[in-house]
Amino acid sequence: MSQTILGLSGSLRRGSFNAGLLRAAAEVAPASVTVEIGSIREVPLYDADLEAAEGLPASVQRLQAQLAAADALLLVTPEYNNGIPGVFKNALDWMSRGPGLKMFEGKPVAVLGASPGGFGTVMAQNHWLPVLRTLRTKPWFEGRMIVARAGTLFDKDSNLTDQATREQLAAFMAGFAASL
Repeated sequence: MSQTILGLSGSLRRGSFNAGLLRAAAEVAPASVTVEIGSIREVPLYDADLEAAEGLPASVQRLQAQLAAADALLLVTPEYNNGIPGVFKNALDWMSRGPGLKMFEGKPVAVLGASPGGFGTVMAQNHWLPVLRTLRTKPWFEGRMIVARAGTLFDKDSNLTDQATREQLAAFMAGFAASL
């Protein structure tokens, strides 16, 4: 049985460790799983006046369509100042508008992330929990992946090159896929 997971990286940086971690997740996912990589790059800052005047932006509609078609959601989060990156939270806020909230309800979600720091993204991952609860998702708690000291694990093009981390990621993805 084929499964589709929508993967989103919460970083806009070209050399993002989290974008690289998401690409690696797609590479090491089980053969029965397709990780469709979405983009939050074009999502504007949430503005209720803009929404009232123009409706949902095309970038948000695209993400909502990807979410609706997916069996699960994978959030690959950076950590900024011990919390969720504003740009990432903003994208999910937009995605929950209009028909979007229903698309999140009961959707399995896994959260992981990479950081150059020694504690990885433990605080950001914890900060996602109230958001995921409010969106009525089904968070996957059976696995946890926190990639610390990312600068030593990725090459200059933000590709995950550390074999032990790739193996851990493959196990994480296999566990998440098996839970669907």
